[in-house]
Amino acid sequence: MTAAAPTVGVIGTGAVGQAVGGALVASGLCDSVLVASRTAGQAEALADDLDDMRAALGSPVRPFEATVAELRVCAAVVVTARAQFTNARTTDVRMGGAQANAPVIRSLAGQLAGYGGTVLVVTNPVDLMTRLFAEESGCQRVFGIGSGLDSARYRLALARLLAVPADAVSGHVIGEHGEAAVVCASSTTVNGQPVPVPLQQVRDELTARPGRINAGIGRTRCGPAGAVMSALRLACGVEDGTTELCASHRGGWAGIPVRFTQGRPLPFLPPLDAAEARQWEATHAKLRAAYPAVRGIPVQPLSGRNGS
Repeated sequence: MTAAAPTVGVIGTGAVGQAVGGALVASGLCDSVLVASRTAGQAEALADDLDDMRAALGSPVRPFEATVAELRVCAAVVVTARAQFTNARTTDVRMGGAQANAPVIRSLAGQLAGYGGTVLVVTNPVDLMTRLFAEESGCQRVFGIGSGLDSARYRLALARLLAVPADAVSGHVIGEHGEAAVVCASSTTVNGQPVPVPLQQVRDELTARPGRINAGIGRTRCGPAGAVMSALRLACGVEDGTTELCASHRGGWAGIPVRFTQGRPLPFLPPLDAAEARQWEATHAKLRAAYPAVRGIPVQPLSGRNGS
């Protein structure tokens, strides 16, 4: 089998970094996985664990410890790094990491300045961190994972509420990966036909689901890793299709559908009714207002563990 990408890099050895590394080894998407982390010991440990997985599966994907600078050879780099901090927020929870994680992202962006591959940012608040990485690094193919996971959860929740197969549901969640997410109910279909969407029930589930997962196992990991793998398959040209990613579009950064054709991205806005259009504008206003404070945080020495 010929791998789609010779090498994929993963920055961060926490819950999401581990899940992404495991998915890469199991998938055969690439020939090798380079793991970078805050310390060489963390990166080496995860690479060894992934190597055990490779041997057990008979996978051709070889994992190696690496520095961030060495990831420039990769076709794609997945950023899951985060600072150690206590999030005391009970609302707008993902925004709680902005002040702590911004120095981490700025440091990584500086080390990968001008990198020519695809960067997928997972670190929260992902919409702000994606824009920050893109502007600090000058990289042209930077996307954030968030709305893709929200959209997958939306399709699953709606399928259960309507008692239909999940793959029969087509619909998007866009905007912020957070409380300002926009559910595109007006363009949602089941088996190609418009359906009435029980919006409040859907929103309740989208809000509650991450909390239930975090309460039960400490952190979401498999869902974000699945969204990463879906985006990598499209960005690396394995298949053509559409997924929801934080991307630059008409001067703003927010979650939006991105159509990939042979790895080439084209962000586009789905049809919105009047209420959804107002929510979309409110999302942009919220993210624009929050960004200057994040952009102004200076790079500081990194501390704490990585992972998302």
